[in-house]
Amino acid sequence: MALHPWAKHMAAAALCLAATAAAAEYPDHPITMIVPFPPGGVADVVARPLAQALGERLGEPVIIENRGGAGGAVGIGQVARAKPDGYTILMSLSSISILPEADKVLERKPAYQLDQFVPIARITADPTVLVVRADKPWNSVRDLVEAAKQQPGKLSYGSSGIYGTMHVPMAMLQNAAGISMLHVPFTGAGPAVQAMLGGQVDAVATGPSSVAQLVQSGRVKALAHWGDEPLESMPRVPTLKSQGYDVTFVQWSGVFALAGTPPAVLDRLRQAVKDVATDEKVKALIAGTGSPVQYLDAQAFDAYWRKDSASLALAVRKIGKVE
Repeated sequence: MALHPWAKHMAAAALCLAATAAAAEYPDHPITMIVPFPPGGVADVVARPLAQALGERLGEPVIIENRGGAGGAVGIGQVARAKPDGYTILMSLSSISILPEADKVLERKPAYQLDQFVPIARITADPTVLVVRADKPWNSVRDLVEAAKQQPGKLSYGSSGIYGTMHVPMAMLQNAAGISMLHVPFTGAGPAVQAMLGGQVDAVATGPSSVAQLVQSGRVKALAHWGDEPLESMPRVPTLKSQGYDVTFVQWSGVFALAGTPPAVLDRLRQAVKDVATDEKVKALIAGTGSPVQYLDAQAFDAYWRKDSASLALAVRKIGKVE
């Protein structure tokens, strides 16, 4: 039997009141922040001080859960399937924009769609850095390129997975330099860096926070980076453009919630993230990892994300099908 229009109105009003009440109480239990990579990578080292401060600000713990795999698709897909109530949020890298386009290129069903997420804030934005172990004979990117030309497909590099934020910039460099290197995917930046230190791969391209301390200690050499300006944490490292390779790539980190999350909950999250990301103590902690905070609020981040996603989708199509 169909509901009377008045009954429908009352049911809708009751749902609205329930949602408003739930939002007013948010949060009333711990929040899970999914990091779609293993410990030790950019997303993880940025997420930890942010989550600690965010939990203190909101009055409930924000628990980090590392869910690595498939260049980030496993963890991002897990969030996409969660309930849109603000209790499961995502700390992602720019790979969130790359992976759906890569799935199209590979002719497979995407693990998620971008419109399943809403931006909360951008936290950091750094160009990737090309590093090799200190005992390697290459002291510049040109040295590495020449060695790769002499041994096509022999020199190797590690990444966080096919089409991830460590694979795409290296593919762009190889296209620009006319070289071929062996791609060895891992589950995240942490394992890839450890493989480089252990001699299993020759190089990695990753965010500064993954390798800044290794560079400072002299265990690895930074040959170049994919940015336009000098890096704050590595001011002497040249850009690829200055070495004759016209490529740029920014590995940013950002916080996302699910589409459909109540607006009042989104507002609460956005304000809390803004408060902690712009707090001087938190900024100092994150900067200490090698990646200074470059905060963008939800509106500015949304515009940035749309533009960056279009650019990355084009880069993925240019790389083409990779098995």
